[in-house]
Amino acid sequence: MKSVMLALFLGGCAFLGGIVGGRFQSSTDLYADGENKPAVSPGESVRLGERFETVSRKISPAVVSVEALKPGKKGKSVDESGSGVLIRVPGQAGVFVITNNHVISQSQPQQITITLHDNRILHPVQVWSDPESDIGLLKLEDIESLVTAPLGDSEQVKVGQWVLAFGSPFGLHQTVTHGIISARERGQVSLGNTIRIKDFLQTDAAINPGSSGGPLANIDGEIIGLNTAIASHSGNNSGVAFSIPINMVKKVVRNLLDKGVVSRGYLGLQVAPSFESADAQKLGLERLQGALVESIYPETPAALAGIRKGDVVLQIDNVVIRNENHFINVVSSMDPGKTIKLRIWRERVAREVNAVVGDWNAAQAKLKVSQ
Repeated sequence: MKSVMLALFLGGCAFLGGIVGGRFQSSTDLYADGENKPAVSPGESVRLGERFETVSRKISPAVVSVEALKPGKKGKSVDESGSGVLIRVPGQAGVFVITNNHVISQSQPQQITITLHDNRILHPVQVWSDPESDIGLLKLEDIESLVTAPLGDSEQVKVGQWVLAFGSPFGLHQTVTHGIISARERGQVSLGNTIRIKDFLQTDAAINPGSSGGPLANIDGEIIGLNTAIASHSGNNSGVAFSIPINMVKKVVRNLLDKGVVSRGYLGLQVAPSFESADAQKLGLERLQGALVESIYPETPAALAGIRKGDVVLQIDNVVIRNENHFINVVSSMDPGKTIKLRIWRERVAREVNAVVGDWNAAQAKLKVSQ
């Protein structure tokens, strides 16, 4: 209660300070030179509010709450709750829910409950998951009355554009918040060891526990992201939230439906978790870019290509590598069996080597057998 009162008093003080500190000015005086005009006029604010209402009416019926019962410690089951959104997939019968893997992982279809916007309760008939991208996919029976949301193109997302976040924070179903896209291609986010593919949209829209898996929409009413995490010391919204770009979701969904798993490329090397400006300067690089090779696994594509510990991967084919996370995403997106050209920095000289992309899933299966 104190924090609310403080905010109100601060607002009052700011208002009074504006009156006491200077003379009253007419709107003509304020805007005479054009420098103090608000970025958005009252009329534009009204139109923006109407767009928010339109998008909310369009998307909200497709937003669902997801609850999953999963095994816990000492044989006790635990409840996990999150959000999701109903979609249709071209060429596929039925309706699907996309959500976060961490909401539904280790749960059987009968242990997952989906609550629709009208409080109807459904259970999925099939479940897929991709732990490395934190994407979960649920299939429902094809019920004609189900409303689905259209998917947009996250490649077209611009920093500063308006967005709306949907979900069930703290169990409050059908919650809508708004904000902007704060940044793109965020990868330096620690989300545990299983989530390896990170290329997030960052937003300041309020997202809290229970919103995981909920959609992020643009003001055209298209889904551009799947909310997955927040950066917070308290565990609650701090204005820094992350969404999986919808184009990545589309690719994962298509792979899961076609193959049951997501096909990813693999080179067999470990890159340093951080590569700073000071490191780049010591190696003779003019700018900070690339991924520093920390180790090479034997009998892997990287080893066969002659890549060494201490090399910096600057470029793969025509793609300039920005950092270690970008390197992981680029390699993972490549088809196994493809021959690629890597531009590397070694002993203050740029060199080129060729490598044949390996299969990540096959490499992981081989590793499990050897263990």
